[in-house]
Amino acid sequence: MAGRSLLDRAHGIVDRAREVTDHPVLTHVARVGLIAYGAMHFLIAYLAIRLAWGLRGADADQTGALQTVADGPGGAVLLWAIGVGMLALSLWQAGEVLLWWHGLLDPAHRTRTALVCAKCLAKALVYAVLGITALLFAVGLEYEADERLRDLTDDTLGIPGGAVLVAAVATGVIAVGLYTLVRGFTGGFMKDIDLPAAPDRWEPLIETLGRIGYVAKGIAFALVGALLWRAATSADVSTATGLDGALASIAGVAAGPWLLTAVAVGFAAFGLYALARARYPDRDPSS
Repeated sequence: MAGRSLLDRAHGIVDRAREVTDHPVLTHVARVGLIAYGAMHFLIAYLAIRLAWGLRGADADQTGALQTVADGPGGAVLLWAIGVGMLALSLWQAGEVLLWWHGLLDPAHRTRTALVCAKCLAKALVYAVLGITALLFAVGLEYEADERLRDLTDDTLGIPGGAVLVAAVATGVIAVGLYTLVRGFTGGFMKDIDLPAAPDRWEPLIETLGRIGYVAKGIAFALVGALLWRAATSADVSTATGLDGALASIAGVAAGPWLLTAVAVGFAAFGLYALARARYPDRDPSS
């Protein structure tokens, strides 16, 4: 009886929290975050094209995109809007766990529920990091992601078992890249679009943009992981780079400018997909 009462109380708390994450105001602000997310991919695409053709500027990654915003007119205001929007998007995305958590109590559905919740929380974490980073830029605290990653890798390699830890992280990043590729090839990303609300004539275009964008991002992330793996196995931290370093490595091979331009087009396509998701959002990754 006491156990049942405790469970009912837990359900009541979750229902009230769900009301917060489902509030229309939060949903609208989360859409601002999705628009900002799409705009960041446009900026990364622009910076990647500049990198491809030798017009070096800000790093072709998320921090480079935020730096570009900061240097433009009204940069501080835009960064505050991006930061708040991304944090709202993070809370909105994490709220989906409140719908699925009860499945963890059912042994027959526990594994699937855990995977769904992990996807929701992983997305929420990415959005939260981007939001906090935007707010840091808004108050003038800038940093370069590649340099921070290189320093962190160097510090980690200096401790016992550090190489194993870096290799494990690299494996995780490669896995994310491969998962992103799979989503691009299978069209699984369309679960994040409220298809009944979207006009039928737009669905093929949204799916095409998403496929191109996810494939491009998957290739970039897998390459980041591969470079990090090389750092772990060779103890050469110069290969530990983030997205900008991965894109620079593409530019350095034969036909690199054209390959990197193709990747940049993919990032721009993902930006358009993100805008479509902002118009017709669905945060449920298993619908």
